[in-house]
Amino acid sequence: MSGIIPINVILGDRTYRIKIKNTDESMVRDRAKALNDQLMQFKKQYAGKDMQDYLAMVLLSHVLDNKQEATSSTPPPESAVAFDFTPHLDRLESLLDKALG
Repeated sequence: MSGIIPINVILGDRTYRIKIKNTDESMVRDRAKALNDQLMQFKKQYAGKDMQDYLAMVLLSHVLDNKQEATSSTPPPESAVAFDFTPHLDRLESLLDKALG
């Protein structure tokens, strides 16, 4: 597993430890910051919800944005870095299900 490093990413009020390629660290941290910024916007806009609601809104927003980008005719930039967030999103989904269920 050469080149794989563990990092802590904070989303909302929780810390998630993930393993990534060391070359992807700045991209992952930038995306986590963007997610947290959007989370804070939702928190200001929709006061009175709990953190799981805000996380769900951010997740849904990003899924819809990615869906729109995938269906657009503009090809992604060659410099785009692919990172599979699927296992982490699955974990978030299970946490949401557990909290809401």
